Amino acid sequence: MAGARAAAAASTGSSASSGNPQPQEPGLGELLEEFSRTQYRAKDCSGTGGSKVERIEKRCLELFGRDYCYSVIQNVNGDICGHYPQHIVFLEYESSEKEKDTFQSTVQVSKLQDLVNRSKTARCRGRFVCPVILFKGKHICRSATLAGWGELYGRTGYNYIFSGGADDAWADAEDVTEEDCALRSDTHLFDKVRGYDIKLLRYLSVKYICDLMVENKKVKFGVNVTSSEKVDKAQRYADFTLLSIPYPGCEFFKEYKDRDYMAEGLIFNWKQDYVDAPLSIPDFLTCSLNIDWSQYQSWDLVQQTQNYLKLLLSIINSDDDSGLLVHCISGWDRTPLFISLLRLSLWADGLIHMSLKPAEILYLTVAYDWFLFGHMLVDRLSKGEEIFFFCFNFLKHIISEEFSALKTQRRKSLPARDAGFTLEDICMLRRKDRGSTTSLGSDFSLVMESSPGAAGSFTYETVELVPAGTQTQAAWRKSHSSSPQSVLWNRPPPPEDRLPSHQGLVEAKSSSSSSSNHSDNFFRMGSSPLEVPRPRLSALSERETRLQEVRSAFLASYSSTVGLRAAAPSPSGAIGGLLEQFVRGVGLRGTSSSTV
Repeated sequence: MAGARAAAAASTGSSASSGNPQPQEPGLGELLEEFSRTQYRAKDCSGTGGSKVERIEKRCLELFGRDYCYSVIQNVNGDICGHYPQHIVFLEYESSEKEKDTFQSTVQVSKLQDLVNRSKTARCRGRFVCPVILFKGKHICRSATLAGWGELYGRTGYNYIFSGGADDAWADAEDVTEEDCALRSDTHLFDKVRGYDIKLLRYLSVKYICDLMVENKKVKFGVNVTSSEKVDKAQRYADFTLLSIPYPGCEFFKEYKDRDYMAEGLIFNWKQDYVDAPLSIPDFLTCSLNIDWSQYQSWDLVQQTQNYLKLLLSIINSDDDSGLLVHCISGWDRTPLFISLLRLSLWADGLIHMSLKPAEILYLTVAYDWFLFGHMLVDRLSKGEEIFFFCFNFLKHIISEEFSALKTQRRKSLPARDAGFTLEDICMLRRKDRGSTTSLGSDFSLVMESSPGAAGSFTYETVELVPAGTQTQAAWRKSHSSSPQSVLWNRPPPPEDRLPSHQGLVEAKSSSSSSSNHSDNFFRMGSSPLEVPRPRLSALSERETRLQEVRSAFLASYSSTVGLRAAAPSPSGAIGGLLEQFVRGVGLRGTSSSTV
C-alpha cells in the first residue's frame, strides 16, 4: 500500500490543485447503469484508465477536493481490501481554494498505512475501520464487524459459506500472506489482530462504536463466523463507548419491496431465533432525545430508522471531540444506509461539502458510500432486497428540524434573526387574528416545543411512488405476513405519501416542515383575514428544499436506469407505472436526471 498527499495524488490528480473541470464528467445515470450491471472490485480496475469505474473514482476525488484537503491511501488492485475504493480518501481539514495551494498534511501517512495493513485482519472480509466523513474535526468511520475464528483460520472457506455458497466467493478470496500464517500460529492471535484494530481506532480518535447487527455473533451452519465488540470475552474494547442498535438486515427489505415500497407499518419480527442482540445504549446518550427506547421492537421501519439517525446525529454533534464508527456485519448494506443518511443530513444543514450542489452530493454518496465500498446492488436487486432504494426514498422522512444539527444554534440565535415576523410581533396580534399556528412560517415554529403530534411533515410533490389508495381506518390493525421477517400493521399513510386534495390545503403545511419557497403551492383559507407575509428563506426550509431536490434527482435517474428493471419481477407491477409517472412529473418541473 502506498499513501499519497492530496497535493500529488498519483494518477488520480490532486485535491490541492486549483483543478480544471474534468472533460465528460460521468453523470448519475451512467453511474447507476454501471452499478446495476456489475459489482465493484478493485482488482478489476487496474490498467483501465479510460474505464467507467476509473472515471467514477476521479469524479469522487474531484468532489471531495472542492471543500477539503485530503490524503490518499492507495488500494490499487485491491491490495488492502478487494471491495474498498482504489483511492481511499482520508479527509484532513476543510479548506478554501487558496489554502489548497499550500496544503500541508496533518497525518503521518506512513503510520496510517502501517496501522491499516496490520489491522485489516481483525475485521470481517478485511474491511478495516475507514474514515469517510469529517465533521467538526471528528472522523465518522465505517467498517465490517470483528472477524471470528472461522475467518482468521480459513478466509477462503469463510467467504464461501458467508456468501451463501456463491460460485464467485472463491475467486473473491484474498491471498494469505506469510504474515497471516505467522499470526495464525501465535496463541495470542486475537490479542494481536484486535490490538492493531484498537490502535487504528485510537489513531482516528474514535470513541463511539455503533453496532447494527441483530446478532451477537453471525452464525452460518452452526459455526460462529463473525464476532463483535460487544461480546469480546477479553473486554478489549472496554475503553470505547459501545452501542448495540440492532437494525434489520438487507433480507428484510424484500418485505419493503413486496409492500409496494411502503415502509410505514412494516415491523421487523424480533422473535426470530437468530435475533439475540438487545438494544443497549448508555443513558447519557439518550437523555436529551426524548425517545422511549424500551419500545424499539414496536417501531416500524420508518420510526426505527428515524430514531437511530437522531441518535447518531446527537453523538457527532455533541461537544465531545471523539469520532464515531458505524458497522453491521460486512459493512456494505446497513452501514452505507446510515453513512449516506448522515452525509446528506449534514450537507443539507450546510455543515459539510458546502460547495456541492444537490446533484453533486447525490453523485458522491451513491458512488463513494455505496458503489466503491462494495454494495452488491446486482445481487440485491435480483433478490428484491432494495435497501439502496430505501435509503434515498427515505429522505422525505428527515426533512424536519428535529433531524437538523443546527436546531440548537437556531433556537439560541432566534431573537437576532431578521425574519418577516418576530416573536414580539406574533404576541401583539389579537388571538382571533393569529389564525392557525400551523399556517405560520418555520421562523415561528422554532419557538414552539416539539410534540409527538407535530412530528410529521407535509411535502407537496407532483407524483409519489406510493399509491394513495382509499382512506383506511385510523386505528392500526395487525395482519398476517407471509414472511417471518416482518409483522405488518395497517395504518393510513402520512400526508406526505398522498397527493394533496383541495380541502386539505388549509392546514396541510405543518410547522415542522413549512418553508417560504413552497408557500405558492398553497391557497390559505384559514380563519384569519390577516395576510401572513412570507419570511426570508430560513435554514430549516433550505434543508427541506435541498433534501427534496436530492430525492427527486435520485428517483428520476433510478427510474430511467435501475428502477424499471428492478420492478419487473414485482407481482403487483405498480411501481413501474408510478416511476414512469414520476419521471413525467419531474420533467414538467424541469429536473434533469443526467446532470451532475
